[in-house]
Amino acid sequence: MIPLSTAMRPRRLEDFKGQQHFLHRGSLLYNSIKKKTFTSAIFYGPSGTGKTTLARIISNEMDARFVELNATTDGTKELKAVIEDARFRAEGIQNETTYLYVDEFHRWNRLQQDSLLKALEEGVIRFIGSTTENPYFAINNAVISRVRAMYEFHRLRPEDILAILERAVNDRENGLGNFGLRCDPKALELIADLCNGDARVALDTLGFIGENLDDGDEITTDIVGEALQTRIGYFDRGDDRYDLLSALQKSIRGSDPDAAVHYLARLIEGGADIQMIGRRLVVMASEDVGMAYPMAVTIVTSCVQAALMTGYPEAQINLAHAAILLASSPKSNSVITAIEKAVGDIRTRRIDEVPRHLKDAHYKGAADRGIGGYKYPHDFGGYVEQQYLPDDLYNEFVKYYEPTDHGSEAKFRKFLEQLHSGDRHRSGRE
Repeated sequence: MIPLSTAMRPRRLEDFKGQQHFLHRGSLLYNSIKKKTFTSAIFYGPSGTGKTTLARIISNEMDARFVELNATTDGTKELKAVIEDARFRAEGIQNETTYLYVDEFHRWNRLQQDSLLKALEEGVIRFIGSTTENPYFAINNAVISRVRAMYEFHRLRPEDILAILERAVNDRENGLGNFGLRCDPKALELIADLCNGDARVALDTLGFIGENLDDGDEITTDIVGEALQTRIGYFDRGDDRYDLLSALQKSIRGSDPDAAVHYLARLIEGGADIQMIGRRLVVMASEDVGMAYPMAVTIVTSCVQAALMTGYPEAQINLAHAAILLASSPKSNSVITAIEKAVGDIRTRRIDEVPRHLKDAHYKGAADRGIGGYKYPHDFGGYVEQQYLPDDLYNEFVKYYEPTDHGSEAKFRKFLEQLHSGDRHRSGRE
């Protein structure tokens, strides 16, 4: 049987749910699709958020030929065949436009990605690439520069998932409308809440339930819990897992181990799985503790791995170990501040290339290109004054990492200050 997520894939733009931050009636993307002026784009974000669905809808709306490749199974050979056929159709009597959609585009290597460049420049194809990775790091700059826009897909909101599930329950052609099932509204709300913003998981969970019930049966919260192999205490007490996760993090950030253990216990008793809690704890180890106690991320990761190994009920001990450690540790958010500033610069401004003395010089001809001159710090006792940032950032005295005086970070701060105290350039920053 066709998976419900495939059968219920919307074919019209009006039926597409989610991504309201860039796709809504009157938005530029919406209008470009309706006016048939859409060209090329890169879609990136988590699985099950509508990247492939939107690509297919765009192709339908544009009245164009649609070819789909998957970078995990297709390579340069298949790509060249598509481009040759697209050229023939574009220049021949058909005068037909081809939209090429490449799923998991980041899995192609640099050479494979660059095979698209000429066809993009000549307008032989219109291109939509999708990836779960950050395209600024996973896709060649040459490809990015030839694609008009990049759209970040967010995990779907529970209300969007709920609307998708309700449509599937009532749809007689592709959904469960002819199954003769009754449905507790709270059961659909539970699926929408526990699918982590992934419409594919939500629909296929609903499909699995529908296929294994008899006519007249009711889809209940207990059945959903059985299908997802999770407890459903959230709905029994009215707790919201995101509120509890938020309270857990804020308690840890506020150095209150008692409150942290309390909210951890509510999450566990409410049916939260180990991975859900573990992901948040590992993030907190770097986001809220960070360089104030660098070993926190190692210890917390080990606790989460131990919890996954042992499973409940013993896993609660490992998770409590991690939560208490984080709450009792000195705090610093300098790590997240530093990376957010750096990523912000990359996304919002033009930045000079890597300095020539930092580029790879291990090939014949590098010196002829002016590449080289790197000073190996270990030859100078462990440190030597040298430029590392690109020219424009270096000349602007850009500084991303601002160490605090908390915990171990005070030692790192002192070390860096002593190390750079004699730097002519860095001294101008103070």
